Amino acid sequence: MMISGRTLFASLIFSLPVYAETPLTVNVVVAQNVADERVNALVGEIVARNTLTASFPAGGRLASVNVEQGDKVAAGAVLARMESVRQEQTLRAAEAGVATAQADFRQAQADLVRQNALIERGATTRIARDAAEDALTISEGVLAQAQANFDQARKALDDTVLLAPAAAEVTDRMGEPGQVLGAAQPVVKLALGTDLDAIFDVPEALLTSETHSETIQLDLLDTPDAGFFGTVREVSPLVDASTGTVEVTVSVQDAPAGASYGDAVRGTVRLQVDDRIALPFTAMSATKDGPAVWVVNPQTRSVSLQQIDIDRFETARMILKNGLEEGAVVVTDGAQLLYPGRTVTYQEPTK
Repeated sequence: MMISGRTLFASLIFSLPVYAETPLTVNVVVAQNVADERVNALVGEIVARNTLTASFPAGGRLASVNVEQGDKVAAGAVLARMESVRQEQTLRAAEAGVATAQADFRQAQADLVRQNALIERGATTRIARDAAEDALTISEGVLAQAQANFDQARKALDDTVLLAPAAAEVTDRMGEPGQVLGAAQPVVKLALGTDLDAIFDVPEALLTSETHSETIQLDLLDTPDAGFFGTVREVSPLVDASTGTVEVTVSVQDAPAGASYGDAVRGTVRLQVDDRIALPFTAMSATKDGPAVWVVNPQTRSVSLQQIDIDRFETARMILKNGLEEGAVVVTDGAQLLYPGRTVTYQEPTK
């Protein structure tokens, strides 16, 4: 019987021995829930809770600044002086005006008294008497105006001396002698009282997270062992467009003796949330649908891709939000050589 070439080729193919694929050696870990403690730390600055910027109500040339940054001043202490030649001249002119108006007023009073006496004896006319009364009224108004000008001139002179409104500490000096100032231009910044705050520029993403804490652990960078605490007092409603941060003010509680304005402070927040599965970052793979990991079937030692949802990345590991059950065997090293259904071999991980 003749055998065709095609039949002979097919029989040779099917008679070849079949070699099983050698399992790939990989490293694995067993997925386990771990306590998920989030630690966020930022560096901020210690500031005074109550501050005041002292300035002159009118512009002029600064004659002297009597304080330096860090000085403690009492209520009513002289902080700075402005050149006052013009104000002194105005005050002297106002004093002269008051003296003249007072003399005219006294003269008008005497004239009215004399006219009243004359009209009783019939020695003057009603018109002259009424004119004397009108002159007194006018002189009274002139005196009042002169007194107002004097008070205004005296206040203008007083305003050339900048006084501390209360006991305070100078935190900034913003003017120097000889400088020409505008009205209300800051000269000295004061810290009132002893209450302290800490200011932090917090990334917007941290404030929009699901969980947050009102209590902040604080540490001075110069003396990290002297820990203290604070509570969030104010969160700015505005986001800094250049940095994407929000200013958060923390009210300091029981600050150490060395704490002062301008000190750098570290604020730390520790948040304990639900336990999460943590995996080494080397376990991460991906599909067209997003992040995934290779999961081993312990019975068949074959692998398959499992989609995961990553909550966040940390140093050398990733924290999963969901997608994996505790106890799953996940491939770490060697994942780049895998495909669905491939068999692997590994050393049993220590649990």
